[in-house]
Amino acid sequence: MRTHANTPIKKTIRRQQLREIVPLADSTIYEMEQRGEFPRRFALSPRCVVWDLDEVQAWLAARRSMPILRAPSPDVKQRRSRPVKEQDQALEVASRAG
Repeated sequence: MRTHANTPIKKTIRRQQLREIVPLADSTIYEMEQRGEFPRRFALSPRCVVWDLDEVQAWLAARRSMPILRAPSPDVKQRRSRPVKEQDQALEVASRAG
């Protein structure tokens, strides 16, 4: 999602405005930029970077239309500390205590 040199930029946004639009951590945005999964920032000055608002809005629209696969849930039975008991064992322990 790179900006082409010939494409006119209508409006740019700074980091604070980007945070209001895209609720992701700065590190997540940076990593996604490096992988080419998020619009790239560009520098206006040595201390000021901005994003093209149209690119960010297009990215949001594309994300909305594309389902995101969730990570599988961890197998809590394999925990070393506080392992989860089987359902039958939990009922048996509860009946002895009550």
